[in-house]
Amino acid sequence: MADEISTLMSNYKNKIILLRLRNNKTIQGNLQDFDVHMNLTLKDAEDTSDDKITKLGTILLRGDNILAVSLPDS
Repeated sequence: MADEISTLMSNYKNKIILLRLRNNKTIQGNLQDFDVHMNLTLKDAEDTSDDKITKLGTILLRGDNILAVSLPDS
């Protein structure tokens, strides 16, 4: 299962993904890198919660804070 997830995430490097976090925030950004713990590095990240967009720049998200990952259509 971990290999499948790793392969899937590798296919979406340098593409915009949407994340739902444990604190009810929604973040979108360009996936730069990830590891086996689902720690993600996003470039040009934005917080799209509360009907307003807040630019965050380049961020590192710890995997245990992520509830859901939405990947773009291939």
